[in-house]
Amino acid sequence: MRWGRFDAWFEYVPVHERIAAAKKRAAKRAKQAGRQPEPVAITGRDIAKTFWGKSWCRNLESYSDFANRLPRGRTYARNGSVVDLLVARGRVEAIVAGSVVYDVAIAIAPLSPVKWRAIKADCATSIGSLIDLLAGRLADDVMERLVKTGDGMFPSPREIDVKCSCPDGAYLCKHLAAVLYGIGSRLDTQPELLFLLRGVDQKELVAAATKESVTKAVRRDDAHALATDDLSAIFGIDVEGAKPATGLKPKPKRKSKPKTKAKLKPKAKSKPKAKSKPKAKAKAKAKPKRKPKP
Repeated sequence: MRWGRFDAWFEYVPVHERIAAAKKRAAKRAKQAGRQPEPVAITGRDIAKTFWGKSWCRNLESYSDFANRLPRGRTYARNGSVVDLLVARGRVEAIVAGSVVYDVAIAIAPLSPVKWRAIKADCATSIGSLIDLLAGRLADDVMERLVKTGDGMFPSPREIDVKCSCPDGAYLCKHLAAVLYGIGSRLDTQPELLFLLRGVDQKELVAAATKESVTKAVRRDDAHALATDDLSAIFGIDVEGAKPATGLKPKPKRKSKPKTKAKLKPKAKSKPKAKSKPKAKAKAKAKPKRKPKP
């Protein structure tokens, strides 16, 4: 029973019934948008298991403004109360099962161009491929740079604008906290969503690293780059502007003799063919007709 609008008390409803009601709402909204609901499904005690998800949750828990609401949010996230979570560019929308069904919206400011340029410059020559980047298989110092508090990919509290349809007057209610944890769980399987959320393209990191590597190789700044004269000595090729290696003299080129055209012998005149005599037609001898016997 509800006794007030803001200081609300609700009759107890089992968790599974709340979640079932929220799922119906989520299915209806997803159908209108022409998609399927995307619930947050967490198995075990750990909300996140990979580098990206764990880093998001650690960063979230470092904010003192959120500390008192996060424990209840973890409980909601673990028991499947976040029945639909949609991540778009700079925005997260979700449906959460509570005493009733609640709508949650979170807006996250895009990463500033200054920070993005700094991240790309610091990570140059350290990212080999997009697969390694998203799989978290890069050097520890690179990954730590990407998730560095304050200067990394994660938003600060002042870059997060939250809204929930529940009557809780706190800035961060348990439903919002559950959704924030749900984002960390989602990053386990879709780490590219972090770049989408911050409004940047992860491919630019790989492109910047590739460009820097090529530039170093051309300028011979790379310790592994081969000098031009080394290429000439190793492969025996003549590179334009290259000097031969010390102690090796280039072999003189042999002058090829001009090829003489072979004289063609005149063709022998063919004898005219003898005219064939017409064959004599054999005269057919007519056989005498026999007279009939009397």
